[in-house]
Amino acid sequence: MKTPVPSAKEIVRSWHVIDADGAVLGRVASKAANLLMGKHKPSYTPYLDTGDHVIIINAEKAVLTGNKENQKVYRHHSGYPGGLKERGAVKMRAVRPQRMLELAISGMLPKNKLGKQMYRKLNVYAGAKHPHQAQKPVALAV
Repeated sequence: MKTPVPSAKEIVRSWHVIDADGAVLGRVASKAANLLMGKHKPSYTPYLDTGDHVIIINAEKAVLTGNKENQKVYRHHSGYPGGLKERGAVKMRAVRPQRMLELAISGMLPKNKLGKQMYRKLNVYAGAKHPHQAQKPVALAV
């Protein structure tokens, strides 16, 4: 018996909306990462992008558990000597709240070209509005 491998034409991509209002940031991120990878589908193949499109709204209202709101630090390096930039979770939420979810989700995706392809299907918005009504996204509860 042969194992069926889906071709690019056979992959059906649907759209999902996740409301992060009052939800734990990590739980929203893991649910979104599974949808982006396609692990919820029976046709999941590790070396193919079989995932769906994900829209996350109300990213600014996602909750961090414990004392992470005060202790968590987001770091990136410019590539120059002394170029380490640090920003706490409180400041990150004030400046770019959607980036918190984007970083959490990208950390859960594969670290290769396939992961970047999956990441492109993610849309995160700080507020409750999004411009993807024409795609008729299905609401998901977390």
